[in-house]
Amino acid sequence: MSEVVTIKSITDEAYDTKTFRFDWDAEVKPGQFIMIWIPGVDEIPMSVSGISDTEKSVTVKAIGDATKKIHELKVGDKLSIRGPFGNGFDLSSRNILIIGGGVGTAAIMPAVVQTGADTIIAARSDRDVIMDSIAGSKASNVWIATDDGSRGFHGNAVQLMKEKLALKKYDCIIACGPEVMLYFTFKACQELGQKCQLSLERYMKCGAGVCGCCVMDDQRVCRDGPVFTNDQIEKLTEFGVSKRDECGRIVKFR
Repeated sequence: MSEVVTIKSITDEAYDTKTFRFDWDAEVKPGQFIMIWIPGVDEIPMSVSGISDTEKSVTVKAIGDATKKIHELKVGDKLSIRGPFGNGFDLSSRNILIIGGGVGTAAIMPAVVQTGADTIIAARSDRDVIMDSIAGSKASNVWIATDDGSRGFHGNAVQLMKEKLALKKYDCIIACGPEVMLYFTFKACQELGQKCQLSLERYMKCGAGVCGCCVMDDQRVCRDGPVFTNDQIEKLTEFGVSKRDECGRIVKFR
């Protein structure tokens, strides 16, 4: 069942990314997502990037017709939403390292706020870094990695993660970002015997596990995920290899 909420405030996170806050008293766990309907365009999944008792937010990167349309909205405009959907992160571990890559940083931010855990934010360049001020106010440590070296560590999230794991033991790694980042995060965790939880992304139409567009092997990412443990990911032969398009056809990554 959909609900209509009113946009309360809008924050520019980067040149192409905005956070939209709205009053909504639903119970949402870090890592869960909602479906947002854009009339005449599409209905798309968005991770919840901010969680309080009465207010929630989504952080939107303008990369397609639907997200560009959301960027045109103003304070006072309405959003039609469904959810929350999926399984969130298990934050019960004592020592957690949280990693966000690109706009995937939005999905891990509620976990950062709730736990205050050490955090890595990775992006292509300084101008692509988002939500670092929020992380800086909540996390014990925040490290920035940029591909071009324009800010912080010169390299990617996985390289910086390995550097930090050599200095400190963590009970669990939590991450969300581009699939190539998550694939190599998982491989590194395998090699190091490190537990991890990864938030995966697939094309979603319904959000409720009915349409089958987000199926990965025998798992429905919208219903069985989007957060999967390393034990679950070990069984996914399509992870890092292929996905399904809007028609359900398998598309190879490489």
